[in-house]
Amino acid sequence: MEHVVELENVTKNFKDFSVNNINLQVKKGFVTGFIGANGAGKTTTIKLMMNLLKPDAGEVKVFGMDYKTHEKAMKERMGFVYDGNVFFEGLNLLDIKRIVGPSYKQWDDKLFYQYMEQFELPLKKAIKTFSKGMQMKASLAIALSHHAELIIMDEPTAGLDPIFRRELLDLLQELMVDGNRTIFFSTHMTTDLNRIADYLAFINRGELIFNQSIHDIAENYALVKGRMDLLDRDTEKALIRVHRAPTGFEALTGNVQQAKKIFGDSVVIEQASLEDIMVYMKEGVQRV
Repeated sequence: MEHVVELENVTKNFKDFSVNNINLQVKKGFVTGFIGANGAGKTTTIKLMMNLLKPDAGEVKVFGMDYKTHEKAMKERMGFVYDGNVFFEGLNLLDIKRIVGPSYKQWDDKLFYQYMEQFELPLKKAIKTFSKGMQMKASLAIALSHHAELIIMDEPTAGLDPIFRRELLDLLQELMVDGNRTIFFSTHMTTDLNRIADYLAFINRGELIFNQSIHDIAENYALVKGRMDLLDRDTEKALIRVHRAPTGFEALTGNVQQAKKIFGDSVVIEQASLEDIMVYMKEGVQRV
């Protein structure tokens, strides 16, 4: 099974927002970063993956199965890490273990205590006393304690200090060493993904813009800078979006080779950061 998650032509409509015709595959054994501005559709897409929302059209498969007939088997193999507390605040971690553990066939008490020690989490303190970082670690520890093969993380580093963020990213890298886990990591903080992601999916205004390897993104996307007189209807076909200024233009291209062929040495071409790509794409593709 090459793909752990498959969304095929998935659409979900709300009163003032929609995710439209999403075709997204999450490769087994890799970290896929899911990027987009706040409100772009990241959380909605994750809820569709987890059957917390039902699609209006299209099909969702996880581990090659659908939710209509295999929901329990699918969720046995999934873990979810949210950016805040998902447990009743008055409970402590021992209470949560007693409640959650029996729900999973593969729950591993030994592993649970191992992660409690590794993450330095107090077993008998109420969750409401935990910092945001500790709450996130608790969610991750519980997901790992039932040997989750797919870990879905929704903005897990939001609001964390830089040291804790680095610690989390290092931990996620360690979890991927054996090749048996898949991580789907939603964030609007692109610097996190430069460290750990193998693939990136980018959603903008409910539309999936791309789903490519980090390598391919680095190869294909670039910033093009040059004089205004170089722009016309033909040359702009190599550009996704152009910013014009009295001193010249700066544009994003998704085809570096085409841009080089059209402009030659008359422009400066620089590698685009993930932030550059998000900023240009958020404005929409420019039609010429």
